[in-house]
Amino acid sequence: MKVELPENTIGFESSEDCAVFPLDEDHFLIQSVDFFTPIVDDPFTFGQIAATNSLSDIYAMGGKPLYALNIAEFPSDDLPLEILSQIMEGGLDVANKAGIPILGGHTIKDSVPKYGLVVTGQVEKKNLSLNSTAEAGDVLILTKPIGTGIIATAIKKAGAPSFIVDEAVSTMTHLNKGAAEAMNSIGVHACTDVTGYGLLGHLLEMCQGSEVSATIEFNEIPLIQGVYELAQKGFVPGGTKRNLDYVASHVNFSKTLSKEQQYLMADAQTSGGLLISVTKDKAEELQETLNENGCLTNSIIGKVYNPAEFSIYLD
Repeated sequence: MKVELPENTIGFESSEDCAVFPLDEDHFLIQSVDFFTPIVDDPFTFGQIAATNSLSDIYAMGGKPLYALNIAEFPSDDLPLEILSQIMEGGLDVANKAGIPILGGHTIKDSVPKYGLVVTGQVEKKNLSLNSTAEAGDVLILTKPIGTGIIATAIKKAGAPSFIVDEAVSTMTHLNKGAAEAMNSIGVHACTDVTGYGLLGHLLEMCQGSEVSATIEFNEIPLIQGVYELAQKGFVPGGTKRNLDYVASHVNFSKTLSKEQQYLMADAQTSGGLLISVTKDKAEELQETLNENGCLTNSIIGKVYNPAEFSIYLD
């Protein structure tokens, strides 16, 4: 027998960032889960990155996290449990910065370490930000630089200079809390976080869900320093290549863009920024508030239009 869901429930049938469940007259309950394998060597830092990434979906929907649960897989026969403790300490550090407790969780034995959080939050109904409600005439603002997927691959192959690694870690451990608070204070049409599908993949979801098209300017998109040179050296992960293959038929690429530049736009991000669609007349105020809230970038990277032949035009 099929369970009848309350009105305004959002589940896996859509491409939204969280599950959404009516809580009371003024709030929705929102929930998400994410975990993955280490992308840096230091266990504490890995825990920080994984927790920051897990919290991002809550912030992308304009929400406030309430509490989290650990989820982990760990090869306890091969590695000391101290490493798992350090990973979870990194997660707890980020949870403390987000102002929430970690109330428990679940761990199983597996050959490859994995870690993340189940995060439960709430959002005022007036602030719920979907990725399917962008409108023609909006501008697109991105709150973190791009490039963590390529850098993670370079780290694994010992090809990333320390200054690039440091900037990537700083980016991936930066909470999107300030960005969410900024967009709630100003009021925006749509939002999503930029993670595994890359900038183009998540923008494509926004365009298709909203039945609009968008133009983005490569030169306006913030990049982590040195990442383009890493792409030129061939440090491009398989996931990024698959992302580009998937979106290619929906994107009109400028002939001036190199293959490496296209890869950057499709690069599979870990703990990326928020991609916000906001009316043009609110854009400057939103940029100022993002800056005041300590967001890493507040770049206007493109515009939203009525639906055209392609979903995305990349100039």
